[in-house]
Amino acid sequence: MAWVLLAIAIVSEVFATIMLKASEGFSKLLPAIAVVLGYSFSFFMLALALRTIGLSTAYAIWAGIGTVGATIAGVVIFGEQLPVLAIVGIGLVVIGVVLLNVAVPH
Repeated sequence: MAWVLLAIAIVSEVFATIMLKASEGFSKLLPAIAVVLGYSFSFFMLALALRTIGLSTAYAIWAGIGTVGATIAGVVIFGEQLPVLAIVGIGLVVIGVVLLNVAVPH
């Protein structure tokens, strides 16, 4: 169940990050409200997941996959361009999360 909570936390964090861009510097009310609610819910779900999953593992997954998700959202939703070096960097984030999960006992 903790892994489901962590997945929900990640989706909520990516949603909040998308809304952060959509809020245009908090100048649009509904997206700004969604930012606060999305991040709050994400942290709540992360806190619940941390009851079972170790901090280093949970945070690395939350931050790493959240970063990848936000990057993909930027490309797909907002038409942002990714240079090759940025794609390599995203790959390294994923590799880092995988290596941390292999190295840290659960």
